[in-house]
Amino acid sequence: MNCTRREMFKNTLAALVVARWSRFPTAVAAEELKVPDNVPVVKFDFEAEGIEGWTTVDGQWAVEEMVGAPSGKKVLVQRATRNQFNVIVAPPGPYNDVDVSMKFNPISGREDASGGIVFRFNDGKYYVVRANALEDNFRLYSYDRARRQLASASVKTPALGQWHTVRLVAIGDHMQAWLDGKLYLDHRDSRFKSGRVGLWTKADSTTAFDDLTIRGVTGGA
Repeated sequence: MNCTRREMFKNTLAALVVARWSRFPTAVAAEELKVPDNVPVVKFDFEAEGIEGWTTVDGQWAVEEMVGAPSGKKVLVQRATRNQFNVIVAPPGPYNDVDVSMKFNPISGREDASGGIVFRFNDGKYYVVRANALEDNFRLYSYDRARRQLASASVKTPALGQWHTVRLVAIGDHMQAWLDGKLYLDHRDSRFKSGRVGLWTKADSTTAFDDLTIRGVTGGA
């Protein structure tokens, strides 16, 4: 059956819309991982305490006051712009299985404007799940003297200057990660078994962090 020009135009337009938005999947079809309900919870909102006891691996990390902070007035900000990666590790742990969430605000960056959760950090090796305000992807990496991409999903680019939420759950070799409440990554990897939790940026990214919450099962690194 022959199509009219109007019908051909409508069909082409519909195909373009589907192709455009297929880059931004809504959620991974997977059962949500859960750590036990009775595990301890550790929270950092940087109001009453600074980062004494934290381990700075690389970067210029400091607690600062910020208008519009998710909790109170203070946040943790990373301002170094010349390192390959910037990492700071929180005191608790090491953890085997964890449920970690944090809020990040990508303030600025030309090469990179990102925020991420480091987990199973041990002796400089770790996993990191990160979002980038300059890219429309959400990714999981491992790091052992070099970074290796493990999983990636297309997302709507997180806006610069706004607060976003990243959540990570790792149980055994199974890992899931959410950005702004949507599950995008579901992956398995067994190279790192246990370690501490931290925060991450890359290159010239100036990023603020708040409301780091860790629920974890402790174990030897």
